[in-house]
Amino acid sequence: MTAPPSCLARSAVEPGPRRQCCLKCCGWCCSGRDFKPRTVWLGHPEKREQKYPRNVINNQKYNFFTFLPGVLFNQFKYFFNLYFLLLACSQFVPDLRLGALYTYWAPLGFVLAVTIIREAVEELRCYVRDKEVNSQIYSKLTARGTVTVKSSNIQVGDLIIVEKNQRVPADMIFLRTSDKGGSCFIRTDQLDGETDWKMRLPVGCTQRLPVAADLLQIRSYVYAEEPNLDIHSFVGTFTREDSDPPINESLSIENTLWASTVIASGTAVGVVIYTGKEMRSVMNTSHPKNKMGLFDLEVNCLMKILFVALVVLSLVMVSLQHFRGRWYLHLFRFFLLFSHIVPISIRVNLDMGKMVYSLMIRKDAKIPGTVVRASTIPEQLGRISYVLTDKTGTLTKNEMQFRRLHLGTVSYGLDSMDEVESHVFSAYTQPPPTAQDKPSSATPKIRKTVAVRVHEAVKAIALCHNVTPVYEAHGPDSTDRAEAEQNYEDACRIYQAASPDEVSLVQWTECVGLTLVGRDQSSMQLRTPGGQILNFTILQVFPFTYESKRMGVIVKDESTGEITFYMKGADVVMIGIVQYNDWLEEECGNMAREGLRVLVVAKKSLTEEQYQDFENRYNQAKMSVHDRSLKVATVIESLEMEMELLCLTGVEDQLQADVRPTLEMLRNAGIKVWMLTGDKLETATCTAKNAHLVTRNQDIHIFRTITNRGEAHLELNAFRRKHDCALIISGDSLEVCLKFYEYEFMELACQSPAVVCCRCAPTQKAQIIRLLQQRTRKLTCAVGDGGNDVSMIQAADCGVGIEGKEGKQASLASDFSITQFKHLGQLLMVHGRNSYKRAAALSQFVIHRSLCISTMQAVFSSVFYFASIPLYQGFLVIGYSTIYTMFPVFSLVLDKDVKSEVAMLYPELYKDLTKGRPLSFKTFLIWVLISIYQGGIIMYGALLLFDSEFVHAVAISFTSLILTELLMVALTIQTWHWLMIVAELLSLSCYIASLVFLHEFIGGA
Repeated sequence: MTAPPSCLARSAVEPGPRRQCCLKCCGWCCSGRDFKPRTVWLGHPEKREQKYPRNVINNQKYNFFTFLPGVLFNQFKYFFNLYFLLLACSQFVPDLRLGALYTYWAPLGFVLAVTIIREAVEELRCYVRDKEVNSQIYSKLTARGTVTVKSSNIQVGDLIIVEKNQRVPADMIFLRTSDKGGSCFIRTDQLDGETDWKMRLPVGCTQRLPVAADLLQIRSYVYAEEPNLDIHSFVGTFTREDSDPPINESLSIENTLWASTVIASGTAVGVVIYTGKEMRSVMNTSHPKNKMGLFDLEVNCLMKILFVALVVLSLVMVSLQHFRGRWYLHLFRFFLLFSHIVPISIRVNLDMGKMVYSLMIRKDAKIPGTVVRASTIPEQLGRISYVLTDKTGTLTKNEMQFRRLHLGTVSYGLDSMDEVESHVFSAYTQPPPTAQDKPSSATPKIRKTVAVRVHEAVKAIALCHNVTPVYEAHGPDSTDRAEAEQNYEDACRIYQAASPDEVSLVQWTECVGLTLVGRDQSSMQLRTPGGQILNFTILQVFPFTYESKRMGVIVKDESTGEITFYMKGADVVMIGIVQYNDWLEEECGNMAREGLRVLVVAKKSLTEEQYQDFENRYNQAKMSVHDRSLKVATVIESLEMEMELLCLTGVEDQLQADVRPTLEMLRNAGIKVWMLTGDKLETATCTAKNAHLVTRNQDIHIFRTITNRGEAHLELNAFRRKHDCALIISGDSLEVCLKFYEYEFMELACQSPAVVCCRCAPTQKAQIIRLLQQRTRKLTCAVGDGGNDVSMIQAADCGVGIEGKEGKQASLASDFSITQFKHLGQLLMVHGRNSYKRAAALSQFVIHRSLCISTMQAVFSSVFYFASIPLYQGFLVIGYSTIYTMFPVFSLVLDKDVKSEVAMLYPELYKDLTKGRPLSFKTFLIWVLISIYQGGIIMYGALLLFDSEFVHAVAISFTSLILTELLMVALTIQTWHWLMIVAELLSLSCYIASLVFLHEFIGGA
């Protein structure tokens, strides 16, 4: 058997080609070979064709030997850290030493110690988590019976038993289940972030074996494709050789149990096909790059300016000595003396400040459940210019409510559902027509009555879905569940499905009288209003995919033997599938304008011969290992022709609480909001108006569908002539515009007060954010709740995930996780604003503190004939930036100019921050001048007043320096906190104590 082609997989987070390439290359490097397809014999790991990686989970960045070298390398690969290291090392040279070694080594050692301890704690946590996972015990089927095995000792080919609520330890093919329905459910929230249970089907041949031990008695193997990233597809085959004739079954995603999923029902037995680094979950695990905030880049820029000033000042001092003698040694000594101009403590202060800001966000009772996953960029939240948000589950609740059933000639809303219920009731309670009543084949076709059409529509909706009713026990006794399932008790039944849309449709059919009471791998049971149970055999199921935008099912009515193909899907694809009609497109548009999500439902009756022909072709296509998906789609499409249109369904997704005031607040704060959604244009437009994203008195320009450069040029010109106009554009038109007129389109879109992009693919969402960043140079914030929003969230300067109905994937990939969209206001207006202003004040004071003492050193050297002699002993220099001034300066992280209620009430206060005024070249220059002035006055004043007593001049100047710094902090504080007072008094007390007990250091300096 030849190997299948490489699968261009889509990962759980929709990675681009670059990330796919990187991950695959990473896998190749780790394994030392290319990934290849494999043949795995059941229960015989010794028959493996190649060496496979150990089934060990390792999320650590370092090991015991590489920890210290790795941490030090990551610190000193940056210029400024290396700069301080070289300064410290220079003190080992006698000619360059300016004092005690601890003067330079103590600050550097403190910074390194903090970093090493932080990394060690993280590594220890990873080690404990990994050890816990790798040590989990599982049952393995062997020739000697069932034995226990650690997760880390599981090999490819092992037959593993996974109990209910147990984590799947490796990627496996599902062979058997104890569930009487012949299937099992798994929870995948830790793999793809989706909270809904997924159904998995065992291999038919192995499920039919009497007991699980028989798996070792048969001669069978699994052919599996090469390991890849795609968690949503799988291509393989199962072969049993010892039967006559040999049995071959195709394997797909429905037959897999990926690692990190959890068995939700029954007990599962599977054969391991991928372990360790080749598992889907591991291959999709990437450590996202740490985002470096704009504020950090600005601080780095200021540090570079200060470094240049340091070099210039050192050269000036040497030049004023006329480069006498060994001037290069003097140059380096001056370089060391003035090294405090570039403060080593700024990085530590800012990092600790970020931790405080993150803690404040997590502890805020007004935004409960908020999680900070990127503690390095909280001040970014204070400078956002563009918010790009998803619609479903972000602005809306993702709680679907059935609103409308449309049959073409008649439409039923919420106020007329009792008529639908009446038609369904009569369809199952009236006696069936007699032979005399039935029309003969010679008579012309009679138009169906409304009652018949309603019944067929409801029946189709009740059958065409992937919903499974699950019965939960009320009591602790396990027999309660079995009894409830046997009696189809309504109170014990809940519905499980991959989409809330599906559940809302099935719940609606229950409300009108046709209830889904049972479903397994091969059958489905409906209960009529009269209590009769209708049994249907499930012949085929065609699941919904984002590419096909539709799903279908072929069922056989057990009472009549009729075979029917039901299908439902988006109008854009169903228009070409159903028979010609003159109302479908118009009514879809009308329902979308009401804000409803529309599905088109159709059916097709099949004869036994037609179905047998289809089944043969379908099974043949499924057995292919080359281009399987294309061949399967081609066979299915042969059925999707001239289908009978039954109805349209409309479900509504209601807005989340306080979405309107939150959007208005963002608008008043000068933030532009763009909505990027995969929904259709009419629905997106309606939601934008309903949420007041587009105000009532605002014009709307709906970008018409374009396909070429000329049409794009005309449409852009039409949009350019409009002013203060919201833009609504589809993904296809957007792609054409960006292809030919990227600059012109982005320029016009950025001028628009609001933009709505509908039918937008996940990659387009990320592309739009990157274009905004490149064209505007402004900060963006992406808000989403689903897996299709992950690429957008990771591309944005600040990614905000909402943990909602679609799962945790967006939340886990985000920088900040919130529970509701309305919390975004508090996050930006209060915490973002405070974090940025506090970080700006903190950085300026750290710079001020360093420049003051460096100015005093420069004045001292100038007065004493440009001598490269330190003004203060090392103890005083270290004490100045630590115990004497550190606490008051750092207490600025608690300062705030206005109360949080005022910041929320007047979002206009946020506008100035987007321009970067709290920390700019202007404010930096002002603080530099203040530092030079204060340092110069203190030093000159001390020298003039105590000219005859130099020792007193040093002590008085140092005391004045400490008091000046404490006073400056006190004058800057706008809202006093009790910890600020404690910090001021503590620092002052420490200095007074030093004057008393350490007089020889200060008085004798």
